[in-house]
Amino acid sequence: MTLWPESLRGRAIAVVLVTTLVALIVATAVLAIYDAHAYRQSVTDDLVTQAEILGRINAPAIEFDDPKTARENLAVMRARPGILSADLYKPDGGLFASYDTTGTPAAAFLDAPTAVGVRIDGDDIWLVQPIVEKGEPVGTVLLHARYELRERLASYIAILLVVMFASLCVAVPVSALLQRRITNPMLAMTGVARQVIQRRDFSLRVARTDTPEVDVLVDAFNAMLAEVGRQTDALAASNRTLQGEMAERLHAEEALRVADRNKDQFLATLAHELRNPLAPLYNGVSLLKMSKASAMEPGRILDMMERQLRQMVRLIDDLLDVSRIATNKLVLRKAAIDVRAAMNSAIETVSPFIQDRRHVLTVHLPAEPILMDGDTTRLAQVFANLLHNAAKFTAPGGRIVVHMEQDETGLTTSVADSGIGIEPALLTRIFELFEQADRSLERPQAGLGVGLSLARRIVELHGGSLVAVSDGPGRGSEFVVRLPQVTAPVSVGDLAPKSPSAPPDARRRILIVDDNRDFAESLAIILGSLGHDVRVANDGIEGLEEAQKFHPEIAFLDIGMPRLNGYDLATRLRHIPALARSLLVAVSGWGQESDRKRALDAGFDRHLMKPVEPNEIVALLRNLPT
Repeated sequence: MTLWPESLRGRAIAVVLVTTLVALIVATAVLAIYDAHAYRQSVTDDLVTQAEILGRINAPAIEFDDPKTARENLAVMRARPGILSADLYKPDGGLFASYDTTGTPAAAFLDAPTAVGVRIDGDDIWLVQPIVEKGEPVGTVLLHARYELRERLASYIAILLVVMFASLCVAVPVSALLQRRITNPMLAMTGVARQVIQRRDFSLRVARTDTPEVDVLVDAFNAMLAEVGRQTDALAASNRTLQGEMAERLHAEEALRVADRNKDQFLATLAHELRNPLAPLYNGVSLLKMSKASAMEPGRILDMMERQLRQMVRLIDDLLDVSRIATNKLVLRKAAIDVRAAMNSAIETVSPFIQDRRHVLTVHLPAEPILMDGDTTRLAQVFANLLHNAAKFTAPGGRIVVHMEQDETGLTTSVADSGIGIEPALLTRIFELFEQADRSLERPQAGLGVGLSLARRIVELHGGSLVAVSDGPGRGSEFVVRLPQVTAPVSVGDLAPKSPSAPPDARRRILIVDDNRDFAESLAIILGSLGHDVRVANDGIEGLEEAQKFHPEIAFLDIGMPRLNGYDLATRLRHIPALARSLLVAVSGWGQESDRKRALDAGFDRHLMKPVEPNEIVALLRNLPT
């Protein structure tokens, strides 16, 4: 007579042991969860009570702007070791008073201290609660306390381990007597499964036993092996298909990441480039507003401002074309240029910054024009970036040397400084997008990391190269721009600025309607100086009334105006018989093809983009029929 029964009833004894342990673990877990919930509720209620007390006693201090009293009231939290910090905020979100035992205010961790509620992170708990007096919010209380849930759970886990250990001490000797008859069939199946995994041989089978219940499991296991063997080939084919689909998905994800990087590149480049022309424009306005005569004549100031304004308009036109940046397509607007003019424009842009840092700038430019087919704005952008970097990474009172020379191989321009230099490993990496050399601890001077990458791209689009040279940290650096020889004939006459044409002989009646008073008045002054009779209106209704009285021969109309937009105004003017032959010109910042089509559909004859060139207006007036 055997001690081990043939049925599984006897074998259920082992299951009872496991069930007991599982039940113990589940019971302990339930108690732990309940205790954790109760502990959280208790801590939260306590913090709410403390917050209400602090709010009531500190409401007068906030209302009478007495942070000293508020800090004294908060100091009573020393009696509560569990409270790590307490902060009071004014209704506008500004910090009013604080008590802190950690050295790191809670507000430094929370992004929005005005978000009312409880927040738990590890061993810390934060409570944000508004202070309300007579139904009106007067401030906010922020409490930061210890959250010792982990210690409480550790106690439960310790108890569980002790109980489990004691249970196992009893269960092990008993199960040792019973496990062989139960585990042998299982071990047989485990051995076969291991061989199948190692050898990939699905023809292996498990032998039957003397236990009917176990034989059912063995038969099912053998049938499963046969089915798995049949499915292996199909699975391999599916895996190959899946790998192809995964490759396509990874390619699509990479395309999305590239698009996201290009979006960020566009935004950073926008902020980086638009600042360059603003400095000389601001300086020019300041010079013109001075009551005393400045060192620069007004004509030179206006020429400088016009150059920088043109550069800024060009930059805006390019940078707002998002698709061009997203596809890495920076298009040059080439024309016959003197490269020296691009360098002078760059120096003009960066000079205030160089002077502010008290650097000595030495410039060596050829006496004769250096002619080529290029983009003055983009090249000025390259030189300005190099000069700005040289000034930025050179200690005040340093030296910057610009040298430009031309030989049979092309044009070489170098910008050298006596600054902090570049480590050899970074000489090529600094041209990568968003790469910043950690040259010093003064990180606010580091910029966005797009300037050099954009500069190199612009130079390469001109067929040239941009490299960095440095003997190491503390030895300064030099950036060298090499441009190829001129391949197309260029004459100095091509570089002459185009001055406004002579005013037309006929005196015209002109109406200007624009809610931007500065633009309307300045355009009226220009046209009035050319001998025309000009009237100005600053909204659509006023423009309609003025047109009915004035009967203009030509009307310059803005599109976005209060009371009546430019499209509707043009439509109404076309219904006035006296204005049937008047020339209507849309002058707007909206310049898409759809905007131009809508303007023509509304009755406009022409569509001009702001800012409008005076020459363009003069040409338009000259071509009017007499």
